[in-house]
Amino acid sequence: MDDMTLKKSKILIVGGTGFIGRHLVARCLRETPFVTVLGLPEKSSEEIFQKCHELISVDIQSKEALQSALKGKHFEYVFNLGGYIDHTHYLKGGRSVIESHFIGLMNLIDCLDVGGIKGFVQVGSSDEYGDSKSPQIETMREKPISPYSFAKIAASHFIQMLSKIEGFPGVVVRFFLVYGPGQNDQRFLPQIIKSCLADESFKTSEGKQLRDFCYVEDAVEALIIAALSSKAKSNIINIASGKPVAVRQMVEKIIEITGGGKPLWGEHPYRAGENMELYADISLSKKLLGWKPKIDLDEGLKKTIDYYRNIEEGDK
Repeated sequence: MDDMTLKKSKILIVGGTGFIGRHLVARCLRETPFVTVLGLPEKSSEEIFQKCHELISVDIQSKEALQSALKGKHFEYVFNLGGYIDHTHYLKGGRSVIESHFIGLMNLIDCLDVGGIKGFVQVGSSDEYGDSKSPQIETMREKPISPYSFAKIAASHFIQMLSKIEGFPGVVVRFFLVYGPGQNDQRFLPQIIKSCLADESFKTSEGKQLRDFCYVEDAVEALIIAALSSKAKSNIINIASGKPVAVRQMVEKIIEITGGGKPLWGEHPYRAGENMELYADISLSKKLLGWKPKIDLDEGLKKTIDYYRNIEEGDK
């Protein structure tokens, strides 16, 4: 590793008001006050964003608007976590998903002062592997199953091309299932946790899918290391636990910790094209980043459940 610190660096976090983005903002603020966030305007009054140098609200699909917002600004490190997970089919409006994730990325590159950037981290997705056999490794040919995964693949290859051919300091971290405090309530784990805390019945699939869960603090550390590492540049790197866990096992762990919840197994069908075994080979992250997760599943789940339990008690 050339340099293991972000101290006094100027940082741009695109999608910084999202789940992983917020944790990344908090982590970066421990080292530098020069953190600029591109995110939702309604979050600007929150304490964490008040501590940032600036919160910019702009649609990255509009190159003109983005150019105006970033004019005269210079950053050493950029993290792109922009866009939402959206599995809308192309013929039902999925073009907008591609524009958000891929066209938005190209606009971002066009509007940045790239000459001063030391590290650019693009966040990818395990969805890029489609129905590839497990464990998924970065050398596999990707298989998009939706406009979302297609856009993520296009973004990954775009960053690789720029890095390998034009010397752009880019790297792609390909996340599997990141979880932890503050995740959107519509996501799988928060829904299950809240239902169990309330001792409610809830619909779920049969739970035979194997998935790879990574605690958000570990994921954020991987982002930081990837930005600072010269060896990581031009690579696509899986960030995950490397350990398969059945969805049913995950639900049962939550029930055990919370002491409540009544799953209605099989009431939710599996998603069309869903890979039943999606877990990572993380050999490359260990080799290039010297990274592996520190927080195991039991500890991470307890931290996450405690967060939602405290919210529930605070609302009473």
